Amino acid sequence: MIRTLVVEDEPLLAEAHRAYVERVPGFEPVGVVHAGGEALRFLAAHEVDLVLLDFYLPDMGGLEVCQAMRARGHSAAIIAVTSARDLDIVRRAVSQGVVQYLLKPFTFASFRDKLERYGEYHRQLATPLPAAAQHDIDRALATLRGGQTPLPKGLSADTLATIVETLRTSGDGLTATQVGTTLGMARVTARRYLEHLADQGLAERRPRYGQPGRPELTYRWNQNPAVI
Repeated sequence: MIRTLVVEDEPLLAEAHRAYVERVPGFEPVGVVHAGGEALRFLAAHEVDLVLLDFYLPDMGGLEVCQAMRARGHSAAIIAVTSARDLDIVRRAVSQGVVQYLLKPFTFASFRDKLERYGEYHRQLATPLPAAAQHDIDRALATLRGGQTPLPKGLSADTLATIVETLRTSGDGLTATQVGTTLGMARVTARRYLEHLADQGLAERRPRYGQPGRPELTYRWNQNPAVI
């Protein structure tokens, strides 16, 4: 079993990630912490093979956690699970040994794909061989490749992230018209993004009654989603 530590400051997301790990064969969640310092203390006291690391933590950044881990001799692999999209952060993360980079929001299928790819990579490198040939190394590294489930044509990841944040802070939910007005986009465009989130289980659709004619749909962020 690949012993996995979840590092995520939002308790609901942390618990969802822990539950996701349990659903992937070959992986075992051994702990959940909500800050970088907690992660380093946990690593000092427990055997961990893989860290699922959010980069926006209350006490230190994800890159600082990576650097501290390596400085203290922790060899656990790291998968970044974050909304950090800056390419410089990605480059620096890779230099610190981050083996996969998973952008929020994501589906369980994307999460499972990252873990399964790492699991196969881990298995291949753990297989005892007298020496690795070039094709053995190429095959192991190739298992880490592969992208996140793509968005539907015409949707932007940056715009999607903005709409996600808007929904998360909306409380009772918003209509496509309200989202479009807030973000300065057409209602039909906002609705495409909202429908995508609803189809993925990230948002809940609810009809809003009380107005003449057909009820308008509201979209509310799912606090206990089947996808993150």
